[in-house]
Amino acid sequence: MEPSAQNDPAAYFDSYEDLKVHEIMLGDQPRQAAYQKAILENRALFAGKTVLDVGAGTGILSIFCAQAGASKVYAVEASNLARLARAVVEENKFQAVIEVSECKVEDFQLPEGERVDIIVSEWMGFFLLHEGMLDSVVYARDKFLKPNGLMFPDTATLFVAPCSVPSRFDQWENLSGVSMRCFGRALREQNSGNPEVLSVASEHLLHEGHIMAWFDLMEVTSEELNSIEVKDVLVAQRAGKLQGFCIWFDCTFPGDEMEQQQLSTNPAAPPTHWKQIVIPLPEDSCEELEERDPVAFSLSMTRNKETNRRYDLQLTLLDPEKEEHHLPCECHMTKCILMKTHLEKMQVD
Repeated sequence: MEPSAQNDPAAYFDSYEDLKVHEIMLGDQPRQAAYQKAILENRALFAGKTVLDVGAGTGILSIFCAQAGASKVYAVEASNLARLARAVVEENKFQAVIEVSECKVEDFQLPEGERVDIIVSEWMGFFLLHEGMLDSVVYARDKFLKPNGLMFPDTATLFVAPCSVPSRFDQWENLSGVSMRCFGRALREQNSGNPEVLSVASEHLLHEGHIMAWFDLMEVTSEELNSIEVKDVLVAQRAGKLQGFCIWFDCTFPGDEMEQQQLSTNPAAPPTHWKQIVIPLPEDSCEELEERDPVAFSLSMTRNKETNRRYDLQLTLLDPEKEEHHLPCECHMTKCILMKTHLEKMQVD
């Protein structure tokens, strides 16, 4: 007996691994809840509007938009998942509202003369841009969005902070009563400088997080995404061992500014499938930090020359004695203490 398309995973997924990836994404409750609340709690923005869902996947965001009262939703998905999205749309009885197109958004066409009121997309990759779809979303915005249209999400912020990484260091000191320092050392040497997807506990951050980049999704261009760089001196806000740098992102959605909906991958937020990205340091670069110790570094994210949707990370530790500090600076270095005292005295005078 031939399996039906609805019961045959091969009709929807390119591989078993692809199926498992989407199972994980659909099980990501903070991700689902952020989009659901952002859309359904802003029904007034969606009622009677035309929506474009870029990279629609299983179609769940399109369903949210239809539930919020959108009059028309164009769900664009380039993979076999478009067929699953059609089945999901039919299962939820929104065939009259949601139209699924199996193509890249770059190949998609709206009816002549038509533009959309809202673009929704879950485009974020690891450390926001890596293996993400922001370029496609920017293309769709420029081609299909009305001048006064809305983007869901509408902003994205990238953060970086020095951190401890005990899962890559300390656990090898005593593994079930056996010292495995030599294995831990080999593992760190192999991974040194290479970003890893890890769940970082908030107490292992040595700083609350420095904004590396902020994007207004209504304005950002693809050219601005080619390279992102930050060079700074951060002041440790808690004592701990500097073993790496942690990267995460937040996104916000249009709506009530007093209760603006946010999707956060901050270590202190509920965990998501994105987790955090950690760049471990070589063992000889790790050091114990006291509160108010300065940490100087530069970090760049550069678009990979061979694969446009991938990014290469380059981290360099710098000498805090030689780098400019923020004014006033809270670190314990003599020059910063003197400058802070001078600035405070000027304010009093």
